[in-house]
Amino acid sequence: MSSLDHIVLATPDLAATVAEITRLTGTSPVPGGAHPGLGTRNFLLGLGEGGYLEIIGPDPEQEAPPAPRPFGIDGLTEARLATWAVKVENIDIAVAAAREAGYDPGDPRDMSRETPDGDQLSWRLSIDPERGRTGLVPFLIDWGQTPHPSVKLPMVPLVGLEGVHPHPERIESPLAAIGAKLPLKSGNRPSLAATLFGQTGLVVLH
Repeated sequence: MSSLDHIVLATPDLAATVAEITRLTGTSPVPGGAHPGLGTRNFLLGLGEGGYLEIIGPDPEQEAPPAPRPFGIDGLTEARLATWAVKVENIDIAVAAAREAGYDPGDPRDMSRETPDGDQLSWRLSIDPERGRTGLVPFLIDWGQTPHPSVKLPMVPLVGLEGVHPHPERIESPLAAIGAKLPLKSGNRPSLAATLFGQTGLVVLH
């Protein structure tokens, strides 16, 4: 069974969203680093049990990228939970197993970012265009020999993660194919909701 790696909070204004998360949780996310060529950078907040929250938005220090920024950032007017990721130890084997089970999570792709300390982090993740339409089916991520970003992060415990979809049964099969679990309920439009236990109580992110 795959386990949560991270939740993606995409935003059109990184500084403002980091400030808001700090206000809501009482804990300040820390800089993660820049994604060269993608026009983005991120801040991170631990969620416990090896998971973390990634806040990702436009990087003012980079030129506008040649392609749209990931997670629909260019079209956002406010922050939103875009999707989530599950960790795997061998992404090629995991993708092959998912395809055998009837779901194609997409071809693995090499990614990297530079930390504020100048270190280079590398990983591989799956890219599935269909996934991006709802964000409920997580992408796969394989950190290989790279130390996991959740280590030593300030933490706000994750209480729960759930999804809403007009037809939840359509999401259940892809989730099962990659060994992921997500509580689902019926609703008008696809969305994710994460509940965190902040210093002053529960915080719900959508």
